[in-house]
Amino acid sequence: MNPIATIKTDFPEKFGIPRQSGRAEALTGVISFLPKYRNPDAVKGLSEYNYIWLLWRFEVPETEDFKACVRPPRLGGNTRVGVFATRSPFRPNPIGLSCVKLDRIEYSENGPLLYVSGIDMKDGTEIIDIKPYIPYTDAKPDARGSFAEEEKDYSLNVVFPDDLLKKFPEEKREGILAVLADVPRPSYQNDSNRIYGVSFAGFNVKFLVSDNTLTVVDVLPQD
Repeated sequence: MNPIATIKTDFPEKFGIPRQSGRAEALTGVISFLPKYRNPDAVKGLSEYNYIWLLWRFEVPETEDFKACVRPPRLGGNTRVGVFATRSPFRPNPIGLSCVKLDRIEYSENGPLLYVSGIDMKDGTEIIDIKPYIPYTDAKPDARGSFAEEEKDYSLNVVFPDDLLKKFPEEKREGILAVLADVPRPSYQNDSNRIYGVSFAGFNVKFLVSDNTLTVVDVLPQD
């Protein structure tokens, strides 16, 4: 399979990206098509949908070994679960699946640009395919969510001093708050003195986590 597009986001690295699409609607991205696929006819009718599915390529080391079980971070990193019962990136084929909101389509000299929100992808991620989200077939109200459903509401209380938050442009502040609340550190790490750093929108946010509270201690320009 060949990529058809790439997405521009505020995440230069994987650390801190939400564990699922749609968890932070304030996180936005712009999808631009590769030259072969820039024909405006390819997105004719797409604006009639407000959500789309993205299939994309994970950045993971290539390996010939098949690992039947993985350790989901949301289960503390110690519980083994079958790979096909998770959305772990470490799978036989490194394909990601995201449902994002289609905010608008703009047309440029480089083809259509899709503005989306609720993203969970690193900047520059290759998009393999785009499909419309169809409510009457894709929404399943009676679906069971296993451990993912049990953990969906877990979040951190965020303490972000105003003088540090104001370093971000106003339109990016809701996004960084959502990233931090979504527990960016591995759940099996419990060192309250360890300083973590998450890169977002040109800045590196330094923070501590103690119990259920995340406290921002500094905001530095991204190297």
